[in-house]
Amino acid sequence: MELAHSLLLNEEAYNQLSEFQKAEFIFEWLQFLEKLLPADVRENQKKLVEQLTSLLNNSPGPPTRRLVAKNLAVLYSTGDTFSVYQTIDKCNELIRSKDDSPSYLPTKLAAVVCLGYLYKKLGRILGNSFTDTVGNVLKAMKNAESQGRYEIMLSLQNILNGLGAAAIPCHRDIYKAARSCLTDRSMAVRCAAAKCLLELQNEAVFMWSTDLDSVVTLCFKSFEGSNYDVRLAVSKLLGTVLARALTSKQTTASTRHNFRRISLEEVMELLGTGFLRGSSGFLRASGDMLKGTSSVSRDVRVGVTQAYVVFVSTLGAQWLERNFSAFFSHILYLVSQSHPKAIQSQIDAISCRRCVSFILRATVGGLLGEKAQIAAAKEICQAIWKLKKVVDAAISDSNLETRISTTDVTASQHVLVCALQELGSLIHGLGTTAAPLLQDSSTGVLEAVISVILHPSISVRLTAAWCLRCIAVALPSYVSLLLDRCIERLSTLKSSPEAVTGYGFAVAALLGAVKHCPLGIPHGKGKVIMTVAEDLLCSASQNSRISLQRTQAGWLLIAALMTLGPAVVQHHLPRMLLLWKCIFPSSPKDLETEKTRGDSFTWQVTLEGRAGALCAIKSFVSHCAGLLTDEVVQRLLPPLPSAVDLLTQLPSIYKSHGNSLKTPSTVYRHKLYELLAVLPPKTYEGSFWAVLKELVADLTVPDSQIDTSTFLLPPLCHENDLLLLGPLLQETDHRFIEEQLLLGNSIAGGSLEYDPYSICEKVAQGDSVPKPLPPVLSVISAATRLFGVMFSHVAESHRLQVLEQLLNSIKQTKGSRQQIVQLNVVSAFSTSLKHLANCKGSLGPEEVRKSALTLVMGALESNNPLLRCAAAECLARLAQVVSDTAFTAGLAQVSFDKLKSARDVVSRTGHSLALGCLYRYLGGIGSTQHLNACVGILYTLSQDSTSPDVQAWALHSLSLIVDLAGPLYHVHVEPTLSLVLMLLLTVPPAYSEVHQSLGRCLNALITSLGPELQGSSTTVAALRTSCLLGCAVMQDNPDCLVQAQAISCLQQLHMFAPRHVNLSSLVSCLCVNLCSSYLLLRRAVVACLRQLVQREAAEVSEYAVALVKENREDFTPGNVLKCPGFSSDVNIREIGLEGALLSLLDKELDQRLCQDIKETLTHMLTSMAVGKLSFWLKLCKDVLAASADTTQEEETAKVDDASILTSDSDERFHPFSNPRWSTRVFAAECVCKIISQCENAGSAHFDITLAQERKQRDSRDDFLVLHLADLIRMAFMAATDHSDQLRLSGLQTLQIVVRKFAAVPEPEFPGHVILEQYQANVGAALRPAFAPETPPDVTAKACQVCSAWIASGVVSDLNDLRRVHQLLVSSLLKVQAGKEAQSQQYNESTSTMEILAVLKAWAEVSVTALDAHNHCFKIANSAEENYRDGTFSASGLLDLVQADLGTLSKLWLAALQDFALLTLPSEYASQLPAEGGTFYTAETIESARPHYYNSWALILHATALWLTSTGFIVVDPDEGVTNLSRPVTPTTMCQDSSTRPLVKSPEDVNTDRFHLILGISVEFLCSPGSDAAMENIIACLRALQALFDVPWPRSKIGGDQLGVEMLNVLHRLILTRESPDIQLAALEVVQLILFAAQEHVKEKRRSAEEKETLPEFGEGKDTGGLVPGKSLVFATLELCVCILVRQLPQLNPKLTCSPAVQSGKHLLLSEDGSRLVAAALVILSDVPAICSPEGMLISVLPTILYLIIGVLKETAVKLQDGQLPLTVAASLQALKGLLSSPMARAEKSRTAWTDLLRSALVTVLDCWDQVDGLLQERDEVSLLTAITVFVMSTSPEVTTIECLQKHCIEKFKITLDSKEPLVQCKCYQLLHSIFQHPNKTVSYPYIHSLAPSIVGKLQETEKAKPENAAELQVIEEGIKVVAALTATAEEEHRTHLVAGLLPILISFLLDENALVSATNSAKSLHEFALQNLMQIGPQYSSVFKKLMASSPTMKARLESAVKGNQESIKAKTAKHAKNPGKSSSIQLKTNFL
Repeated sequence: MELAHSLLLNEEAYNQLSEFQKAEFIFEWLQFLEKLLPADVRENQKKLVEQLTSLLNNSPGPPTRRLVAKNLAVLYSTGDTFSVYQTIDKCNELIRSKDDSPSYLPTKLAAVVCLGYLYKKLGRILGNSFTDTVGNVLKAMKNAESQGRYEIMLSLQNILNGLGAAAIPCHRDIYKAARSCLTDRSMAVRCAAAKCLLELQNEAVFMWSTDLDSVVTLCFKSFEGSNYDVRLAVSKLLGTVLARALTSKQTTASTRHNFRRISLEEVMELLGTGFLRGSSGFLRASGDMLKGTSSVSRDVRVGVTQAYVVFVSTLGAQWLERNFSAFFSHILYLVSQSHPKAIQSQIDAISCRRCVSFILRATVGGLLGEKAQIAAAKEICQAIWKLKKVVDAAISDSNLETRISTTDVTASQHVLVCALQELGSLIHGLGTTAAPLLQDSSTGVLEAVISVILHPSISVRLTAAWCLRCIAVALPSYVSLLLDRCIERLSTLKSSPEAVTGYGFAVAALLGAVKHCPLGIPHGKGKVIMTVAEDLLCSASQNSRISLQRTQAGWLLIAALMTLGPAVVQHHLPRMLLLWKCIFPSSPKDLETEKTRGDSFTWQVTLEGRAGALCAIKSFVSHCAGLLTDEVVQRLLPPLPSAVDLLTQLPSIYKSHGNSLKTPSTVYRHKLYELLAVLPPKTYEGSFWAVLKELVADLTVPDSQIDTSTFLLPPLCHENDLLLLGPLLQETDHRFIEEQLLLGNSIAGGSLEYDPYSICEKVAQGDSVPKPLPPVLSVISAATRLFGVMFSHVAESHRLQVLEQLLNSIKQTKGSRQQIVQLNVVSAFSTSLKHLANCKGSLGPEEVRKSALTLVMGALESNNPLLRCAAAECLARLAQVVSDTAFTAGLAQVSFDKLKSARDVVSRTGHSLALGCLYRYLGGIGSTQHLNACVGILYTLSQDSTSPDVQAWALHSLSLIVDLAGPLYHVHVEPTLSLVLMLLLTVPPAYSEVHQSLGRCLNALITSLGPELQGSSTTVAALRTSCLLGCAVMQDNPDCLVQAQAISCLQQLHMFAPRHVNLSSLVSCLCVNLCSSYLLLRRAVVACLRQLVQREAAEVSEYAVALVKENREDFTPGNVLKCPGFSSDVNIREIGLEGALLSLLDKELDQRLCQDIKETLTHMLTSMAVGKLSFWLKLCKDVLAASADTTQEEETAKVDDASILTSDSDERFHPFSNPRWSTRVFAAECVCKIISQCENAGSAHFDITLAQERKQRDSRDDFLVLHLADLIRMAFMAATDHSDQLRLSGLQTLQIVVRKFAAVPEPEFPGHVILEQYQANVGAALRPAFAPETPPDVTAKACQVCSAWIASGVVSDLNDLRRVHQLLVSSLLKVQAGKEAQSQQYNESTSTMEILAVLKAWAEVSVTALDAHNHCFKIANSAEENYRDGTFSASGLLDLVQADLGTLSKLWLAALQDFALLTLPSEYASQLPAEGGTFYTAETIESARPHYYNSWALILHATALWLTSTGFIVVDPDEGVTNLSRPVTPTTMCQDSSTRPLVKSPEDVNTDRFHLILGISVEFLCSPGSDAAMENIIACLRALQALFDVPWPRSKIGGDQLGVEMLNVLHRLILTRESPDIQLAALEVVQLILFAAQEHVKEKRRSAEEKETLPEFGEGKDTGGLVPGKSLVFATLELCVCILVRQLPQLNPKLTCSPAVQSGKHLLLSEDGSRLVAAALVILSDVPAICSPEGMLISVLPTILYLIIGVLKETAVKLQDGQLPLTVAASLQALKGLLSSPMARAEKSRTAWTDLLRSALVTVLDCWDQVDGLLQERDEVSLLTAITVFVMSTSPEVTTIECLQKHCIEKFKITLDSKEPLVQCKCYQLLHSIFQHPNKTVSYPYIHSLAPSIVGKLQETEKAKPENAAELQVIEEGIKVVAALTATAEEEHRTHLVAGLLPILISFLLDENALVSATNSAKSLHEFALQNLMQIGPQYSSVFKKLMASSPTMKARLESAVKGNQESIKAKTAKHAKNPGKSSSIQLKTNFL
């Protein structure tokens, strides 16, 4: 194939190939050429033209001829055009040729195609040659066959496109030719003709002026007998022509004078005629039309319906807004009484109504924005009012003509049904944005709908009820209100039959809506409804006029009540079961008496009632599975046998009472079958045979003669096989109306009035009305389902009888009836096989298999393709159930034999599919032999060009085998691929079904090759090229579904071999089809995009934009079938692919597609949002701002900033016009995702200074913080919208913004934060959420934002804070008002949600206030530094909260008590309070739980903080009688009132509270689920911390086993949670628990000392043993070791030997790690205090010493700035604490301690002597400090042993010689302290060894003056050491020392001259020396004087220095006093000594 990649055709290589390879080679070359051609190729042009024209004679296949034509056209348009006329002549010659043989046909067709493309590309350049060409082509058409006509039409379309207005002379001729083709018998020709005419009408004025009528009639004719594609193409033509006629501005003079503008009425009239009269013309109404027998054929009506939609879409949304009322009234006129013929039968009426609904949905629902939709809804309401008046007048008018007016009434019903359905759908789509519409009293939407509930027609009543349901789902706040209103009307008007059914339907529909309303309805409503229902059922017999209606309404209400779920139903279960028991006769005898007594009316009522009861029980079983305990099932059973008895008696009752019982008995059967199908078969085993007999009768002697295949079979076929049966069974945008064509003429499809009970069931998809089928049909589908269940439970012995019976019944019938019986039987049997396979049952003995096989084989050769399809599936399931290889092989053999001999299409298609299906359920049948046979046969069949059907089915079957045969298929891959390619290149495009099957084959082949496609071997490369070639052929196919296949094949290829797929051409193909009018193509496009952007989002996005810029003309809306109101070129160019996808999301109605678009956008956002930040934020802002003009502007008056937010919305054109609320919600979610992406991207996004710096450096950089104003604005717009979902998203965004940006400082105003300037906006966004009418979920969310805002500390001014604080105060008042004050709009659990949200918000604020207060308090106590005012005055916030803390604390405690009750295990359920808790009711316990789980942690923390801030002292005086209407105190917990003491002591109250908090915390921390939120764990730990911060609770756990348990819980928490924050918090709690234990031990010791008994206290008593599990010390050590070893594995002695740890390199711990280790060490040093001396020695001391020194050893590493690492500081501190412990001095333990401490010191000293040259990074300072700690803190005998002392001194010596000034300095400081040790035995050895060298060092500095501050500091420290020595020395030695020191000091002095020029350090040294001299002189005056006298130079030097310094000395000394050098600060930080 590589050889094909050349500019000229490589003829050498070409001639060596086989026939088929040639075709492939040519196609590959042409493809390559197409990419090359825009280049200049003039020198090769002649040769190329020759090669291309010679290909025309080679009979090229359809794709090849198209490519040849394209290339020729491009070649001439870029090169010279001199030989183009020769080419055109040659083509004309080929067309004229008289050769009619099939082999010559491709050449002729190629010439036709070639002409089309030449004219399209070159157009007017070709001068007048076109007249001959067109004439020639039209002449050829006269005797062309269908392929020829098809290509000629397309070619003429191209010629017209290229010539434009120049072609006017030929327009009439082309028009004539296209007219005849538009009604051609070949559907592909009709489509082509429609496209040709569509092109023609651009220039041919006569089409939409003088000849308009005939064009319209012609289109109607074309719809007759059309398929889906034709209807799409012709409706596009018709809609466009009419739109053109309406809008044309006629200016050309050449048109005839009598032309006039046509009006909208006339256009509508034309379309209406087609809708109502079909294609029988305007005047020539045929005879049957006059007789009123014929009705319009379905396909014409559906076609016209689509034309209406095209017409409106073409004119656009604005036109529709302006002309809505005219359009709407016309559409309703189509189903009004003016055309009784159109709606004479119910079937016709339903069909018309469906079409009208579709037109309204597609135009009003699809085109208009939300504002316009609200206007449309008002218009619809007006229409409903008008009709209502007509009806009222007709009903009240009781004169003689009443008869006529009742027909009026019934005729208005269809108009009303359509209007109500559209109104319901509109409001459903608008959601809460429709609130203003319903509040507008002038429109009166609710009144209008409720007023027609009393309409005489049942379908109107039902639709009105459905409309109410839509309103309820859209606006949940109306559910309760509407329910109350309808129940009230139902009770008042229960004597009117219309009112009883109408309001009954309405209540049922509203109850069905509740499950779509998350906020629910009050629990008590269930009781009311049950009472109403009982009342209706009991009073039914009182008045025979309405007994039927009351019975129906009563049971309907009960059935609807069941949909509310177990929580509601369990309370009404006994009453319902009683009603169920009473409705059926209790014994067969009673049934007999009933039969003798009843007349037809009583039977009608009885059957209606029993059907209702069955329906209610079925509803119960399917909605309340949780309540189906064995006991309940036992109570359900007794009436069943009686129900089945009645079923068997129905035929006889029906005989004796005549026809009126027909429908009721059918409904009864249907409902009984449905109930039995959902009950477990075991429950009705006794009635099996009786039921089976009835089922068999229903299936084999059906009432209806209607072909039910289209709804029975599709569920039984595999979804992939249904693709074989054409587009009608596939999902399309027009499915809603196309369905009726599928069902055949005798049935129109479902409608609500066929089964009122369906009004409360869930709807399958979206907001569409349920469409139950007529009872005669639904009974059959229920029977097949039940048969499936029962057959799999019948004993195997009986199955044979059943099957024999079914087979006989098929044999005995004839003709069409036989087909219907066969169909029913096969679907029933197939269902039973499905059940058997699911429960792994077996079919039974050989005879049963035989019968089953006969049954299925018969159907496999049926004429009905659907039945064949189902039978093939059934056959495969049969093989699956039998699962015997011999049997399966037998089945396959039968099909093989049949296929070899049979010649008819039916058996060939059926059996070929059967072979594929067998593979589906049995995987590879295992044998290669069998596979070879299958593949061989299918190869042959797929090349049978006489029958496209056989080809399609065989190829489909082959694709199944490729897919399922697995690795066995690999040998066949190459030949199969060649076959697929050959067919793709040769099968005519008109046979799209064959191409679709080929696409599936190619897809399966690519999948089976899988990742091998990446390989580089030649075979793989050839396979890959073939796959790509196949995809290219399919992409060029005119059929959209084939293009969809191509895209999914390329998607597979891209997954397996991404480098080999040309991404840019794939993306361009996707962009072009993004708005195709075919749903499946759009789905394929988006699915492919979704996969591409996961890997290469940026590339995809760039390609899309680049592509649009390059070739604009491909993107003009005319070229691609666009969806309404969406022109892709403007969008992608301006707003990128992302924006185009967002627009599509807004327009798209298909849920699955919307989900895919959202996922695609999310993937693009995650990979690109940070890089293209402005772009993404602008997109989101455009979507949100497009609706900002409708935002509530009530805020603007109060707050100025809010007005800024809503002002600039109309400044420029928005790329998104009126996006729907769901799109805006998605945009708000995107903003949140962008913020989290930026968070992962880096800190600059949240730091304005850094961001501005980086932006200045590189202007392309972009940071989130720079867009803060936009973020706030978007959040504000969303939070104040009408749509509740959008408000929630907006508040969520606002909360995230506040949390993320709260700490960002404002660089221009230090001490302020950047968010402060937006406080007015935040307040304005929050205020509406607290309005009384706001739904609780919005208020709850707003509370979270309030608390986040207040707690964030953004606002420091209390007055500003009060605005938001006030909102929280108002909600707290609402909470205090108690249960009575709650609104009765929603379920009680919503008030729980709101209350807890308020309490949680207050908790967050209080935690912040109390924490800040405690922090200030600590700081004030330690008086360390001025605390920054900016963290707003803590006391201020505390003042705000303080006022309400009393109330809050009670509410918090009550909430925690509720939570504690709710978390009890289920076995304690009986102990829960019967009336519920404080904030939840007993009935809504389950729905309240999640709200408690959501908020308990913060409330717990706040409560703990409050209790500790009051020190557990406060007990409310009125604790016994609280002033709230609720039992608020935890004292009432689980006690009943009789045993409760009247008043509890404060101690008891506190104990209760303590245990409540502790219990909740420990229970949660014991097992926080893996999904437990971090913040809950932290809040819980902080609460414990707060609790143990005060003495009283500590006293509770000090001496108790509780402490040990808590430590174990915390240990487990530390093991399971990696987060350092959690671990640190846990360690803080551990420290407090230890502290409590210490207090306990101290207390015991103190009291023992008072009593003068002295037992040992502390753990380990006298023996020193610790008991694991009981010992606090052991638990503490365990926990600390866990922390230390996790951070420093080297500490674990077991690990130290392992190679992993022995590297000996130091690991620098992270900051968190260091903090954890330090905290653990602090805890370790606290342990000794709770041990007895023995316990300490034996068990604990060695361990603790090992750990502390281990940490020191492992982490003593030098840091840059000479600071000590945190861990070292902590270990030194711990060491000091341990060494100075009183126990070390205690008599008993002294010697043992001494030994241990000596060992420890040796260990420290050994750290130095480690080999490996690691010394340089060891920090000598840390180790020296450790030695110093030992020397200073232990008793002298530890360190004064000679060997140890010597060793220590040596270390100091080494360090003194260090080159680093910092080390020397530290060394001096340490020696300073040792030299001053009070015990001389300790200090003297050091002084003797080290003092001389110190003095020596100082003397050396005379020569080398200090260079810098560090060296200066060394000298100063040295001097201090010698000065200190001097002070401590004995008298006789002192003089020597002073005499040594003074010369050194004097040598540092400078004279006046030197002082001026000296360096800074020299000056400092001079001052330091002078100061010391001033001090020493007076102290040792005698020595001083003596020295001065002996050395005149010194004296002179001193005097000059003193003089020179006289002036400034005061200032200097003052300064020095303030700042005594750096050393002191270091000493502060590391002051361990």
